[in-house]
Amino acid sequence: MIKKIALEEHVLTPGMIDYWRPTMTTVPPALTADLYKKLNDFGEGRLEGMDQAGIFRAVLSVAGPGVQAEPDAAVATKKAREANDHLAVEIQKRPDRYAGFAHIAVHDAKGAADELERCMRDLKFVGAMINGHTNGLYLDDPSLAPFWERAEALGALIYLHPGDPVAQPSVLDGYPALQRPMWGWGFETGSHALRMVVGGLFDRYPKARLALGHLGETLPYLLWRFDSRAQFQGLKLKKPPSQYIRENIWVTISGMLSAEPLKCSLDALGRDRVMFGADYPFEDMTEAGHFIDTVPIEQSLREDVAYNNAAKLLGL
Repeated sequence: MIKKIALEEHVLTPGMIDYWRPTMTTVPPALTADLYKKLNDFGEGRLEGMDQAGIFRAVLSVAGPGVQAEPDAAVATKKAREANDHLAVEIQKRPDRYAGFAHIAVHDAKGAADELERCMRDLKFVGAMINGHTNGLYLDDPSLAPFWERAEALGALIYLHPGDPVAQPSVLDGYPALQRPMWGWGFETGSHALRMVVGGLFDRYPKARLALGHLGETLPYLLWRFDSRAQFQGLKLKKPPSQYIRENIWVTISGMLSAEPLKCSLDALGRDRVMFGADYPFEDMTEAGHFIDTVPIEQSLREDVAYNNAAKLLGL
């Protein structure tokens, strides 16, 4: 068993439950109750699972959608700050095992920038997790310039986690199983990241850092086609789309425990761009740990994915 840092490890803090519950409407009640219990556990149950999986440090983040689903900017800002303060208190009980991603209300771009800086400077968080769009506002929107300016200056990793689309695409009508984690969230989140690429966000903020779970929401598989069709469409960017994805985006294995997409991501993005994540409690920590311990890759590469890449990127 090798030492690991896990980057997509979810919790709930007071005030976040009402945002989370609607995402569980298609999940059996008994499973929802079990998830709720685990999301609220910062103690022995979570730590025991980490030990069994070989997870040395877990970067905790508020389970989605959180304040991304809050329409009132003032309420969202207040609740995000409260969530971050609560998370910081829990992390400080076991700073040797936990780190944190800030929960950010991007409704107010300057306020979001200030909260990100506060969380990294005062609470010692290592970046932020944003759970998809915020009431239809995507992260490429020009109004978010103050946030991205600060994130770039701080060297903050912004982890883009899936969320429900503004409206479900009609092609998924009648198939609720497809609308969230099985397919819809990956399409939504991959599209969100591509908006940032083709919208020129990484031209404006060339040192911005973005992370995606699930081995990049299929983007590593499509790099050649992105470049080919960008040229065909006459897309005006400073670099080919694939170059932004390779230079500005990192991915984790969270919720994607399969050798083939792992090897694709490593080949497409490079060995320093792929990191470990368990996606607990929505996936099993022990299974994730066993996967990266045993998947047939070279040992030094295994160590980079499991621990070294995150330790270097996040200063852990």
